[in-house]
Amino acid sequence: MAKTKSAFFCKNCGQQSAQWTGKCPSCNEWNTFEEEVIQRESKSGISGKTIKTAHSARKVSDLESQSHPRHTIIDQELNRVLGNGLVPGSLLLFGGEPGIGKSTLLLQLALQQTNLEVLYVSGEESEEQIKMRVDRIQLHNPKCWLLMETDLDAIEQQIEKIQPNLVIIDSIQTLQSATIDSAPGSVSQIRECATRLLKVAKENNIAIFMIGHITKEGSIAGPKLLEHMVDTVLLFEGDRHHIYRLLRTTKNRFGSTNELGIYEMQGAGLREVSNPSELLIQQHQEGLSGSGIAAALEGMRPILIEIQALASTAVYGTPQRSTTGFDLRRLNMLLAVLEKRCGFRLGMKDVFLNIAGGMRMEDPGMDLAVIAAILSSNEDIALPPFTCFAGEVGLNGEIRPVARIDQRISEAAKLGMKKIIVSKYNKEGASDGIEIIRVGKVDELVSVLFG
Repeated sequence: MAKTKSAFFCKNCGQQSAQWTGKCPSCNEWNTFEEEVIQRESKSGISGKTIKTAHSARKVSDLESQSHPRHTIIDQELNRVLGNGLVPGSLLLFGGEPGIGKSTLLLQLALQQTNLEVLYVSGEESEEQIKMRVDRIQLHNPKCWLLMETDLDAIEQQIEKIQPNLVIIDSIQTLQSATIDSAPGSVSQIRECATRLLKVAKENNIAIFMIGHITKEGSIAGPKLLEHMVDTVLLFEGDRHHIYRLLRTTKNRFGSTNELGIYEMQGAGLREVSNPSELLIQQHQEGLSGSGIAAALEGMRPILIEIQALASTAVYGTPQRSTTGFDLRRLNMLLAVLEKRCGFRLGMKDVFLNIAGGMRMEDPGMDLAVIAAILSSNEDIALPPFTCFAGEVGLNGEIRPVARIDQRISEAAKLGMKKIIVSKYNKEGASDGIEIIRVGKVDELVSVLFG
């Protein structure tokens, strides 16, 4: 009778163990180890392996450059995030929350690329469901093929038959290989399927997108090895209750990881937002306290966003601190600076902060706008109209310079701002028809805003 060899894998991080363990020593999660078959011996009991050398070593100086032009993507937001095009032979991992729009975005990509042969493989939906989404998107591509399959061997046969330029797998957690005895979505299956897809992509010069599920902590499900194997890791973010979606890269071998793509969720699919600043401040109302405009930078892209703050007397003994789209720890730091360096008594007040539009930003250049909005709400005095802010606040209350101030100023001038308050240590910065006010400390900011 055939003998099998099994091991225990952590379904959260992929850690391997010879025996079951209650707590994973790698990720410290409990009850995540599951037994999986990793090797099945032949009936004769012989399990020896023959080592073959497929390639011989070569000197780096002898290598020849091979030019493979990128596939320009019709979707300019995705095109920017990927680094100005899709590289043939690349393997890309696409993750995001359930229902955020991953399948919709990649189906739009498949239907937009009329210059490429595209194979869309779905292991989660039926043909009728895909057809309903196609009718809703209202795009047509005669070169787009649809395959409803989860068996990796059958998928490879169709890839060899069709010879597509682009393959989209929805999703990697639903695929299974006959060489592995474990269930789809297990660590062994994900690792085996990803390895074979990587080989297909490199040998056939095909770009392959793999949609990946994420865990409740927000990381991509499966072994961490999965993210190491692929060329690019993309994350689709956003709040279900807001219409905007953000596309970021955490790894990109062929471009920058600082780019950001912004989409608007509509009934007919996802629409590219080419100028997000206009949408994010179009509902900004002048004359209301607690509202300020920040000239932020997301990657290489300047964005004007509205910061909303509310400071009120604490009803309960312990004051509340709550943020939406902004780092709570940084808010606490800024409140401590206002308390210590400027004398504002905010220790017994509830402070709530919100970035309008449901966006999540981490640019330290928003500090100045955050402080201005908090002080405006605390004093119940509206900030000067057509004024925006760009500056980082230090622990000593100093206003520190921020990167790419020229781009921030240009974006503010383009959207009709009359004044921009920046750090006096930002020596560069063209006016572009906008008045530049330079401050060095937080108390100077208070004098400029409230006299």
